[in-house]
Amino acid sequence: MQNHLLQIGQQAASGEIQNIIAKITPEIPHSSFITDLAIIMLVASVVTLTFFKMRQPLIVGYLFAGMLIGPLSPIWSSFLPPESGVMGLGKQGILSDMGVLNIFSELGVILLLFVIGIEFPFSKIRSIGKVAIGAGTIGLFLTLGIVFYVSGLVGLNFMDSLFLGAALSISSTAIIVKILEDTGKIRKESSILVLGMLIVEDVIAVILIATLESVALVGDVSYDSIIVILAVAAALIGGTLTVGIRVIPRLIDKVAATEHKEILLLSVLGVCFGYALFANIVGLSVAVGAFLAGVLVAESKSAEVSKILSSPIKDMFVAIFFVSVGALMDISELGNYALLAIGLVALAILVKFGGAISGTLLFRQGKAKSLRSAFALAGPRGEFSIVIVKTGVDIGVVSSFVFPLIGIISIISAFVSPFLIRASDKIVSKMEE
Repeated sequence: MQNHLLQIGQQAASGEIQNIIAKITPEIPHSSFITDLAIIMLVASVVTLTFFKMRQPLIVGYLFAGMLIGPLSPIWSSFLPPESGVMGLGKQGILSDMGVLNIFSELGVILLLFVIGIEFPFSKIRSIGKVAIGAGTIGLFLTLGIVFYVSGLVGLNFMDSLFLGAALSISSTAIIVKILEDTGKIRKESSILVLGMLIVEDVIAVILIATLESVALVGDVSYDSIIVILAVAAALIGGTLTVGIRVIPRLIDKVAATEHKEILLLSVLGVCFGYALFANIVGLSVAVGAFLAGVLVAESKSAEVSKILSSPIKDMFVAIFFVSVGALMDISELGNYALLAIGLVALAILVKFGGAISGTLLFRQGKAKSLRSAFALAGPRGEFSIVIVKTGVDIGVVSSFVFPLIGIISIISAFVSPFLIRASDKIVSKMEE
């Protein structure tokens, strides 16, 4: 009897929500992205304002907002019956089209890395090149090896351990960059090193995905694929910093000479998305292409104007990106994998911290710089971690439970990351007293 009454109440609530939506948007289908965008912006603004008042990082507010409105939120699954189709509620949460949302979130990553790239002209990149490659590689493969070994000890099979080790060895470029930007640390010397190491990790991540697919499908490592990816990455970066740096900045300055801001904005965004597309076509990350585009714009005389024009657009799409990350996290699975997820997060943070600080000290970086870099890199796992595990699940060599597990690990590590960076400030301050 109680269940019957509850079902009637749920159906009445569903009908009431549908009527309200119809009144608010009589000419706009409630399944449209416009409705989704309005919901995202309204909820994100309220939640992030709350977190700001609580003196918490804004990125945590974005993630929390996504968890509230996402398709996997327990709020909607408990509020409405599973078969409900109103706005996709019960199936899509309060959002109607997660596919479109994912496209817009990818734009956020591209624009974020592009605007950050404008902060780093060629002279800065060149100063940390060798250190970034060496320290980044050491930290990544040390984390992969130890997580792989420990995962095997706790009972995971070979492929689950291998893909999980690879996923947890890659730090999230988007999350780290956003935290550094929000805390005003993006121009610090340690942040330049961190960004260089993240770009190195993104390139290695592409190689890892190809290698893991080869191992899973063929049972052997495809050295040809590794050589091709390395050659392509070297050619793209080398070509950018030799030929591109002599051509693109001059063209941007000629556009800027028209003194028409709209044309300049379209031109720099054209460089941004063109480079991201080119990087994707040759098999690299769009984040790498977007960052290199930003470096080229940084060499132009109108770099600061370009950054000011691009930043508002970047802020909007970056917000959508982090809300979508939170929305796709299945927190209903938290109870099933909580202990394992927390254990792996702790292990990944400790090992990545140790690897990063060992690598930077080995390349004779100062203690303060090494500590700040290690704390920044230790925390978040994100976009590439999810892609690596999804690749393994899609080809049928990784257990299905690993995908929600890596999602939970990503969200926990994202929440922890701002506090790790704050901790580095306190530790370094005490060291310098």
